[in-house]
Amino acid sequence: MKKTITDYFSVLPDPRRDKCKKHLLIDIITIAILAVIGGADNFVDIEEFGEAKQEWLKSFLSLENGIPSHDTFRRVFGLIDPAQFRECFVGWIAAIQTVTKPEVVAVDGKTLRGTIDRARGKSALQMVSAWACQSQLSLGQLRCEEKSNEITAIPELLKLLELSGCIVTIDAIGCQTEIVKQIVLQGADYQISLKGNQGILHEEVREYFQWARRIKFREIEFDYFESIEKDHGRIEQRRCWAVEEVEWLSGYKQWSGLRSIAAVEVEREELATGKKSCETRYFISSLEASAKQQCETARSHWRIENSLHWVLDVVFREDYSRLRKDYAPENFATLRQIALNLLKQNNRTKVGVKAKRLRAGWDNEFLWETLQN
Repeated sequence: MKKTITDYFSVLPDPRRDKCKKHLLIDIITIAILAVIGGADNFVDIEEFGEAKQEWLKSFLSLENGIPSHDTFRRVFGLIDPAQFRECFVGWIAAIQTVTKPEVVAVDGKTLRGTIDRARGKSALQMVSAWACQSQLSLGQLRCEEKSNEITAIPELLKLLELSGCIVTIDAIGCQTEIVKQIVLQGADYQISLKGNQGILHEEVREYFQWARRIKFREIEFDYFESIEKDHGRIEQRRCWAVEEVEWLSGYKQWSGLRSIAAVEVEREELATGKKSCETRYFISSLEASAKQQCETARSHWRIENSLHWVLDVVFREDYSRLRKDYAPENFATLRQIALNLLKQNNRTKVGVKAKRLRAGWDNEFLWETLQN
């Protein structure tokens, strides 16, 4: 029998004392997931959702003491261990994910701006997420500890994921020898952006490609790919050069699995204004020097911004959330990603995530179908 998402969260330890348990933990979690799918953006919304759909919810939940109050939802999600909640989430994702290898897994950080608490001297919550670009799924997320950054969180997040056969992409902050080593140990390839944080390496690669282009790559083994697209009122031309001659790089042996370097040039022209821009980015990679693959992989990385971060901010209003106490901000961030994954998996209608949320809030059948994915 197929397990549902609630089956994966039913093993979550209950952090409450026995005398405080008026409502089953799985009922609280299920209502919260359904409510966030259906448009709830905070705990008050979740309570209102539960009250509005109480009779329907009673058809498959216990609810012996009715719908929990918003204070109960806030208290419970403030107590749940985020690591245990995340473990249930990752276990569920591993079960439902259909991976088409090589899946590009983009890793990137996001700041939840509304969680900053100046009165208590607390900075905004920072989360690092992993996004499966082809499957359109969030694979997991991890909080960056206070007074830390993505560099320490990324390896811990990677350890939670099944990455064998995937291509991991990270922006320049993740260009660290230990992170690269972790990716290779997990049986994955990588393509990582270079910037000034790896000053010597970035400078060497940039100057190499500038020199190679000046001499038109004479007597250099390389691969080249070019594409032109016209969309959204602009023309975008991409050019990529990839080279496997990398042993000359300073510290070459420190980078596990390093096989190639690439330069991706993106030239854009806005049709309405005629304004032009040109940007060149440089990468190190464990992939072979296939310019087409590396160009497409570099482009895939930005799907985490468009398909995850943008949707969380615009559709789920994540940056407007004022949750700041205990574990509630981190756990609610996981709720949003659960809801997003479930909505992405429901292909009955071909509308966007926002419209699916509205449909889920109106239509109990559609909401139930979404939960069962």
